[in-house]
Amino acid sequence: MTDALSDSRRTGALAAQASESERQLPMIGSDVTESRPDLIHTSEADALNERKQLIRVDNDRGLSLTESVLHYFTRLTWRTPLHKLRLKGRSPLRLLAAPDDPFIGDARRGKAIRAGNFQVAGVSIATAKLDYASLKAPDAALDYIHSFAWLRDLAAAAPRETCVPVAEALVDHWLDAHLETVSDPAWRADIAARRILNCAAHAPLILSSSNLVYRSRVLRNFASTARHLDHVADKAPEGLARLTAWAGVVAASLLLPDGEPRRIFGEAGLKRAVETFMGEDGGALSRSPLAQIEAIRVLAMLKSVYAARNELLSPIVELALGRAVPALQGLTHHDGSLGSWQGSAAIPAEAMTTLIRATGVRSRPLRQARHWGFQRIPAGRTVVLVDGGTPPMARHAVTGCASTLAFEMSHGPHRLIVNCGGAGMLPPDMPASLIRGLRATAAHSTLCLDDTNSTAVLPKGQLGKGVGLVELDRRDTDDSVRLDMSHDGYAKRHGLLHRRLLVLRSDGRELRGEDVLLPVPKTGLGRGFGRSRTGEVPFAIRFHLGLDVEAHLAADALSVFLRVADGSLWQFRSAAASVTLEESLWVDDRGQIQPSQQIVLTGSASSGGGNYGWLLKHMG
Repeated sequence: MTDALSDSRRTGALAAQASESERQLPMIGSDVTESRPDLIHTSEADALNERKQLIRVDNDRGLSLTESVLHYFTRLTWRTPLHKLRLKGRSPLRLLAAPDDPFIGDARRGKAIRAGNFQVAGVSIATAKLDYASLKAPDAALDYIHSFAWLRDLAAAAPRETCVPVAEALVDHWLDAHLETVSDPAWRADIAARRILNCAAHAPLILSSSNLVYRSRVLRNFASTARHLDHVADKAPEGLARLTAWAGVVAASLLLPDGEPRRIFGEAGLKRAVETFMGEDGGALSRSPLAQIEAIRVLAMLKSVYAARNELLSPIVELALGRAVPALQGLTHHDGSLGSWQGSAAIPAEAMTTLIRATGVRSRPLRQARHWGFQRIPAGRTVVLVDGGTPPMARHAVTGCASTLAFEMSHGPHRLIVNCGGAGMLPPDMPASLIRGLRATAAHSTLCLDDTNSTAVLPKGQLGKGVGLVELDRRDTDDSVRLDMSHDGYAKRHGLLHRRLLVLRSDGRELRGEDVLLPVPKTGLGRGFGRSRTGEVPFAIRFHLGLDVEAHLAADALSVFLRVADGSLWQFRSAAASVTLEESLWVDDRGQIQPSQQIVLTGSASSGGGNYGWLLKHMG
């Protein structure tokens, strides 16, 4: 199945070469009239009347050597007598509030904890003889254990009086290793901050003991963790980690006595962290839905702390949630489930509803997240999601994907066209080659040229050179929505631009598309392009199919009939290239790989380019 992700050289008849007059994008959306801004959110209307450009930052190579060395030496200072002295201070007698946890834990994991095992990240870790000081486990498991995220799962497994002895024993054991020793990863800024939030939300589980020595140890650690964050929050890596660290500082200021100076300091830091985490439209700069979800979860827990103290919610938190939630909703399908983008998988609608309800934010999905780079087109019971942005910057992208101009399509609760997804959710024992394959252009429903990625996927997880410029024009009318997009990811290597036109009819029963390869102009781009290329270049346009779709290739080899689980019939048709059905795979919300199929249009393009139209239509 993995071969289906990388092999774009498929057999079949070569597509007819486009003539000089055909190199311009055909007006397959010629019935579309001028845009009507009154049909769109006023915050989105500014992008619709002219072609917009998104430019990726040049020379983006991630963290510099200096920054990496600085992070390393910062962690070394945690062991110095000076830093230990910083953590000294008066221990509180109690927390000022016990906020509610707005999220429900996994009862299955909680029962495993009661039985003596942490079950997370595909591993089972016995708690009885666990050495917290030298714990070896996958990163996700380390985060789960040291952040005390397991408290939420334990609380969901049984009544409180049953869980208290288990929680106290685990916390006391952890304190034996880390009460006096500040080390990585247990005291990493974002983990320490989540530990504060989780301890506060489940204080009845860990602070109900009549053992005064134990209670004193817990509260002492809470206070020393807050002092630790005061000094290291702004040194955490830019993005989600720094936002989480500052949220921990603000939470500590509300939960510990005499916290007003820390609150002023913490809210100022949180404001800076939010600005470096998300763009103007509320989307994470990493373009990762997983990071977006985690940031929303952290901010929702912080909001609960404000509520527990009867304090007015900080405008910083309110604004961040007010922007982040509709941006995330902009990546949901008709049933409310999440699309598979930038390392995420198809998170179910129930989980998304729970997350959004916990924030208290009521909003409509954002249809145009121009800075985040995603487009959402709802029409009837159909939703089309499109990646119309540049790849994330290297310093932000951990599971970033070469998915420019890819799309997903759903009708009702059924996904018709998908991306393979899930690169950020696979168990740690999966081969690195498979994870890289899931991030490749071929793992997405878009055009792949010469079996190469539109943006390089580097071995260490970052994204390299490739797409630097994306142009997009969206037109919403009463009859249809028209997206006209292009990117330059293949310009330097092959002298060709990829341009994609999508037109979704207003009833959602027909999606027309055209993928065009255009020769790069010799002048005017100013980015070193315009190099002439000779010979033909193979291409593959992929349409990965959802699990609910049963596909059958027609006898004429020009059409594919798609029978959906609800009994409806769709037809995919293209006369512009060879149409084949091939194996594919799809990653579900549990990180499990499921076999699936894909429609592939194959052929070769000359240096003059070519155009390849296709149609996806509901037949009944």
